[in-house]
Amino acid sequence: MSMPVLDRLRVGSAPDSWGVWFPDDPQQVPWQRFLDEVAEAGYPWIELGPYGYLPTDPARLGDELARRDLRVSAGTVFTALHRGPAVWDATWEHVSQVATLTRAMGAKHLVVIPEFWRDPVTGEQTEPAELTTAQFADLASGMERLGRAVRDTFGLRIVVHPHADTHIDGEENVSRFLDATDAGLVGVCLDTGHYAYCGGDSVKLIETYGERIGYLHLKQVDPAILAEVVRDATPFGPAVRRGVFQEPPRGIPEMPPVLQAAQALGVDLFAIVEQDMYPCPPDQPFPVARRTRRFLASCGA
Repeated sequence: MSMPVLDRLRVGSAPDSWGVWFPDDPQQVPWQRFLDEVAEAGYPWIELGPYGYLPTDPARLGDELARRDLRVSAGTVFTALHRGPAVWDATWEHVSQVATLTRAMGAKHLVVIPEFWRDPVTGEQTEPAELTTAQFADLASGMERLGRAVRDTFGLRIVVHPHADTHIDGEENVSRFLDATDAGLVGVCLDTGHYAYCGGDSVKLIETYGERIGYLHLKQVDPAILAEVVRDATPFGPAVRRGVFQEPPRGIPEMPPVLQAAQALGVDLFAIVEQDMYPCPPDQPFPVARRTRRFLASCGA
């Protein structure tokens, strides 16, 4: 049986796969080590990660990447647009900073993370898990405004990342959000692990909303640990520490069908490996990253 050709997928990784969640944290590996190891593991593309983790001077970062034959696929921004127009100015200040560096590195995408309703580290609930009708309307219109502004100012495309413990999480909320937003302004970063974590089916999402899929994050969940997380209503941060995210191919969703469904869209897509493991011992990420790269190559990616 011949291996499927997955020539539309551009495989990369991200600081997240090295246990990096914050710009500066003593539990994280230094950025130089991340760049050295991600290149050695065989990934030509990387994300910027949390703004300030990698050097923010474009000339310096460009030199560091060029020495290692690395290129940037996207920057990442954090937003709370369900809080309405009052947060726009602060949001745009943060987004502009990240978008400036993203564009300078030649990337075309901004991954947009919605606000958490539980603190991602402590798990403390900070606001209601469900949005009011007015908050949802503000979220949808705010994302469209952001997509338009990012496109017009920086020439970048936003891809909103459905994420555990946010208001855009599983199938119901993701479908509702996509139905309420303009396809020309708001794309999706489908994170296969987060979507499974929240009960979603990645292949179904790709086949149903294919024109909205602008970017992929590849990860898997351990179904046994996920069942415990759901049973105990465990918050996201503690669930990560419990090991809910499992390196491929040990978890779900099964990767080949997802990759083949993405390939079938007929567009070039970044497929960025994210192995959530904050906090982790510094020697843990590299072997996982290398095994995952080999596994994806065995799938044709």
